[in-house]
Amino acid sequence: MKKLTVVILTKNESANIVDCITNAKEVSEDILVIDSGSSDDTVQLAKTAGARVVYRKWDEDFAAQRNFALENTDAEWILYLDADERLNDKLIESVKIAVNDNKNECYEIRRINCALGYPFHHGVYGPDKVVRLFKQGHFQYVNKIHEHAECKDPCKMLSGEIEHYTTPTWEQVWQKTEQYTTIWAENASANGKRTNIWQAYMHAIGGFVKVYFFQLGILDGVMGWKVSIHHVKYTYMKYAKLLAIQRSK
Repeated sequence: MKKLTVVILTKNESANIVDCITNAKEVSEDILVIDSGSSDDTVQLAKTAGARVVYRKWDEDFAAQRNFALENTDAEWILYLDADERLNDKLIESVKIAVNDNKNECYEIRRINCALGYPFHHGVYGPDKVVRLFKQGHFQYVNKIHEHAECKDPCKMLSGEIEHYTTPTWEQVWQKTEQYTTIWAENASANGKRTNIWQAYMHAIGGFVKVYFFQLGILDGVMGWKVSIHHVKYTYMKYAKLLAIQRSK
């Protein structure tokens, strides 16, 4: 039985996948890539870099993609890493220690986000915490979008950080916006959520106040303003799409 498998979800990640696998190999030789149908050379690059690659058709369900990985490894521990993320040196050592200690715990990791080529310290892209290291059989992911793990073990914080190099261009920001808002609206509708145009406006305005003032996006200067304005559009689109589905029925 393997000690640790690092799981990486991919679709068209040729720009990131080799560096991600190289970094992941600092904690384990068993790297499992779950590809959802890349049309570039992500799969070949991943195999050449020494990863195992398994295909699962994309069905707009991030939790299902992550849970599918568990069917393809018998490792005692699972570490999830996105293709645009890297473990820093301190985190690499922390992961090794946690796996060797083999306690019934899951582990949370601080993540530093660099978007549009800018290292954010506040607001929408401010540092966050993600739970990514688990014992096999002790957890499962839920939610199609903004998925999270439900784990029966106590959660501890690891030393070190994930460095997250996300959406380097506005084009990619808008691609994700279109994808994520559609998935959110369809999932919300399926769960019986309803809205109206005034709620869409109020959620959008409230989202701006939250990220720009309460989460101090204002301290990130011009970039903080730009991404906070984009957050208004993102939030409005979620509810506008939900309203469109609602009216179509």
